[in-house]
Amino acid sequence: MKTVALNRALSKLGILSRAQATEAIQAGRVRVHGRIVTNPRQPVVPERVHIVVDGERRAASKWRTILFHKPRGVVTTRRDPEGRRTVYDVLGDAGRGLVAVGRLDLAASGLLLLTTDTRLADWIADPRHAVPRIYVATVRGNLETSKVARLTAGIGQGRDRMHAHAVTILKSSSRESRALVELREGKNREVRRLFDAIDRPVTELKRVRLGGLELSDLEPGRWRDVSRAEVAGAFPEAKIRARRSRSVQGSKPREV
Repeated sequence: MKTVALNRALSKLGILSRAQATEAIQAGRVRVHGRIVTNPRQPVVPERVHIVVDGERRAASKWRTILFHKPRGVVTTRRDPEGRRTVYDVLGDAGRGLVAVGRLDLAASGLLLLTTDTRLADWIADPRHAVPRIYVATVRGNLETSKVARLTAGIGQGRDRMHAHAVTILKSSSRESRALVELREGKNREVRRLFDAIDRPVTELKRVRLGGLELSDLEPGRWRDVSRAEVAGAFPEAKIRARRSRSVQGSKPREV
């Protein structure tokens, strides 16, 4: 069996994300076979290792992925220092053990994927894989084709350079316009920054698709389970964690 770094093993097993694992290990919160380990790169065999985090034995989480319609006004984080409502507050027990795949900002709504499979989450979020992210953006003022051309041609320089993969105008008027925007990198607040650059501030933003998964008619605050087969179809090249137990199959939408 293959050895991997301890922080990667914690991520691979769906216990913590890679960043969370590194932080916990360096803080002395992780024991391996009874001994505290502070080196995140300590080699271990994931299938054989005995891991304790914060005094609690940890084993691989049961594979589970959900598609959630994030409402506006909640943040995509587990705990918010400002005391704002989080997606985990909305999900309650349904969000236990799940990590969010990327983020949607406070004012944005729409499709948010959450999973126990941290390798899958990392793969989807990695800009090298160019996973399509499609949004409906409502902006102030007209959307002329010349301005849309600037979005697809690219704005900014170096690391700050951004561009939309595709933009389709759905509606244009002097008061407000609406467009379908496809991104392939997922940079922080990218849609808003793109439209700010052409002096068309976003007033409403909703993600409607991620890879091959669509929000469809799922209402805000509701979620549904996504099966392994559906994930594999939506992200054909993604690495999905090896099956350890029966996966949760897709089901009817739920409200929490």
